[in-house]
Amino acid sequence: MNPTFEQRRYLIPFRVALLPQIFTDVLVIGSGVAGMRAALAAAEHGEVIVTAKGSLEECNTFWAQGGIAAVLPPELAGEDHADTFEAHFRDTMDAGGGLCDPRTVHRVVEGGPDTVRDLLELDMALDRGGDPQQGSRLSLGREGGHSLSRILHTDGDATGKAMARALHAGIRANEKIRMFDHCFVLDLLTLEGASTPQCVGAITHHPKYGLQVIWAAATILASGGCGQVYRESTNPAVATGDGLAMAYRAGASLADLAFIQFHPTTLYIAGASRSLITEAVRGEGGVLIDHNGYRFMTDYHAQGDLAPRDVVTRAILTQMQRTSRSHVFLDCRHIGTERFAKRFPGIFRLLRNFEIDPGKEPIPIHPSAHYMIGGVYTDLDGRTTLKGLYAAGEAACTGLHGANRLASNSLLEGMVFGKAAGEACREMHDQAHPGPVRIVSDIPISDRSELDLGDVRSSLRSVMWRHVGIERSGARLEEVAEMFAFWGRYTMDKIFDDREGWEVQNMLMLGAVMTRAAHWRNESRGTHYRLDFPEPDEHYRCHDLWQRDSGEPERIEIPREDAAVPG
Repeated sequence: MNPTFEQRRYLIPFRVALLPQIFTDVLVIGSGVAGMRAALAAAEHGEVIVTAKGSLEECNTFWAQGGIAAVLPPELAGEDHADTFEAHFRDTMDAGGGLCDPRTVHRVVEGGPDTVRDLLELDMALDRGGDPQQGSRLSLGREGGHSLSRILHTDGDATGKAMARALHAGIRANEKIRMFDHCFVLDLLTLEGASTPQCVGAITHHPKYGLQVIWAAATILASGGCGQVYRESTNPAVATGDGLAMAYRAGASLADLAFIQFHPTTLYIAGASRSLITEAVRGEGGVLIDHNGYRFMTDYHAQGDLAPRDVVTRAILTQMQRTSRSHVFLDCRHIGTERFAKRFPGIFRLLRNFEIDPGKEPIPIHPSAHYMIGGVYTDLDGRTTLKGLYAAGEAACTGLHGANRLASNSLLEGMVFGKAAGEACREMHDQAHPGPVRIVSDIPISDRSELDLGDVRSSLRSVMWRHVGIERSGARLEEVAEMFAFWGRYTMDKIFDDREGWEVQNMLMLGAVMTRAAHWRNESRGTHYRLDFPEPDEHYRCHDLWQRDSGEPERIEIPREDAAVPG
């Protein structure tokens, strides 16, 4: 990896003493489900500031169509519902390709009932059965990889929106929490020189207030994923991996970066953005067909259209190659227009904008980058390898998803680990509160030519999609690494004063580390498929941790299943 990526500690030059200072007990970076749940938990023991890169509507949580996977007690699901923690545990482990940490899986699965109760207490509306005899029983759907119906939704396909609004209302009602919208966090601040480096807050930029320093006894990173590193993505424009990049620069370990989940079904309209078509549509009976009308998924997996996402994605790619087409179709004609519109009102409105009636014609679809499985490595309470820094949600790597995320486990994970991190960071209150300390960032002025930022951004997204995407090979990954080295040489040495420049530098740094991790993992497992190593290899049945200035990853072995006992 080019030394430029390793040498750069901060994105901008600054002297802390010359900047406005803000103090808080806990700083939460990110306003999605994990960040807001962490803030509510942290407010139980201290003052909290939550920074949002954009507005509430711009986070991944707000746009999540999929639901919340949870095993519910009889009073919520009905006496005749036969789901168990062990069944949810097994489905998660099976989808994860041998890399799930069983302790984490049990922790999250068993947190389902309390999570649902928390959301109901926040007045989040969840879909309920239409049969009057069911009373207050919650309606449960099924998605790919799940052996039973256990997915909760709101208005069919608006679960994330309802969850975000419910949590945000709780944030607004809490006088111990301050929300900083449109606040770009450039870097985590660390105290160096001591035996153990410590995160003490962050340096931020606001369009109105400029640069500011936020000092915090504990910092929780919940900044979401990095879908915009890929040309085809379901993620909003803000998802440029800033949190992962700043954690890497600060010295925290990133894990499992070879694993990025590609959602198999996003609307494919030439010239339009890739809009998600939730997996619940297939759970409702939608099937995948090619241009010849052939239902092909039964050729690839016993579960057919409800196979795990990595299987469905590669099957679609293979079928596209076999038919020499740019997309396939999701056929919902047998569901009917009226039923589809009632069950998935948001998607129906989206399709209507493109003059598509799903009850009369199949929906053109194509895979897109969707969810970062890797992230900042944490323990079971959200602690990272950097003292004072915690992480939760998509920005974290907890070991829950292994090599492939089971559908609808992410919102549950965000709630469970957001709460855990918010509670665990109480331990930092016993430390001396970080006051204004001398931190100086000096970056020399570059004497090299400057590349066009728009060209770099577009090129890196295209090459990540082509060669660090659904299918990979060692030779292509080496070429991509050379491209990143070139872009880095002429971009990472520059000083920018706006969000566009900072985002490109973050995307370059993260893309380079992701490429290195994918090249290191000489096997195929879950979402990581190597054409030159098409089978899994027990040598790589481990978490690979990457840290700044380390040439090789640290290997963390996967615990045995009997290391965790179901509750």
